[in-house]
Formats: sequence, C-alpha cells, structure tokens
Amino acid sequence: MDKKVMYDLSYGLYVLTAREGEKDNGCIINTALQVTTSPNRVSIAVNKDNYTCGMVERTGAFNISIIDESCPFDLFERFGFHSGKDTDKTSGIELGRSQNGVVYLPSHTTGFMSCKVVEKVDMGSHIVFFADVTDGEKLSDNAPMTYAYYHKNVKPSAGKSQTKGYRCRICGYVYEGDPLPDDCVCPICKHGADDFEKI
Repeated sequence: MDKKVMYDLSYGLYVLTAREGEKDNGCIINTALQVTTSPNRVSIAVNKDNYTCGMVERTGAFNISIIDESCPFDLFERFGFHSGKDTDKTSGIELGRSQNGVVYLPSHTTGFMSCKVVEKVDMGSHIVFFADVTDGEKLSDNAPMTYAYYHKNVKPSAGKSQTKGYRCRICGYVYEGDPLPDDCVCPICKHGADDFEKI
C-alpha cells in the first residue's frame, strides 16, 4: 500500500488543551469533528502517549482551539514537538480561560470550543473521546488551517541537510542511524517506521 494516499485526506489542525489540578497542557491534533448537532457533540482521537490524553481521560474536560492560516510554525513546535510531562507548554504565551477552567488560544485561531466527555473508546494507539460542546466563541474570520495547508505553507522544508539517517514525513524529526529499526516510532508525532524516508 502507498501510505502517501492517506496524506490527501483533508482535515483541520487544532490545539487540544486540558487542565488537571493546577497544570495546564495541550497538544496538536488533527482529528476533531462534529458527530451530531442535537446534542451538539464532537469527537477527537488522541494518541495515548500524549500527556494531554491522560489529562482528558482523568478530568473529562477539554478545549479545542481551531488553528487558522496565520499560525506560525513556532506554535506547532511548542504544542507538537515537546511533552507536557517535562515542559510547561503554556508558559510565556497569551491564553484565555473559558468557563470550564481550561485554557484556549485567543490568537492564530478562528475560535474555540469547550467540551465535556460523555464516552470514550480505546482504539489501540489512540483513545477516541465523544464530548458535548458546552461553550464556544468565534474569534476571527481567518480561514481554518488544513493539514495540507500546513505541509505546503507552514512546515519548513527539509532543505539540504548533511545529516544522514531517516526523516519523519509527518513532522520532520530525524532519526540518525542506518538501518531504521522496523519498530521505530517518532518521538514527536508518534508515527511509525512506514512514515520515515531515507535522507
């Protein structure tokens, strides 16, 4: 199978945020969609290795900030390339806090939704959460950013690198070494060896 065909599925990019105790955290996801209008319900799929996933599972509450096309790459680095286990991803940036107590991003987003989990399904590597939308606000008229737009216009191109090894086609992480282990998993985006290319 040519796995590149999967890259043509069109979907948006979001910052999923949660709060547990006094800790705020978030991660980038590309799997949010509305599943019903009555009740107003959404679903998200989150990799179990993401610290935010455990926070959502334990607290049952989260926010989704809808990233727009003005968003710079450094926001993806902040929320997508580091772990909340050992990094305060929310430090030093402008944040809002909604009625559910969870932070959201007021800049570079079209809006946010506050959600309360009503059901979860274990899908192996990910957990799918179904949640009722309890609050939300439209913040800008900018176009929402799609995964395709991110790859074409925001993600830095690989350029000419002297590094030898394998590059993750999803996020750009470089594994230095040869051969690439069959069970290699990208430490940043959690994609497997099939999503790496030799450089």
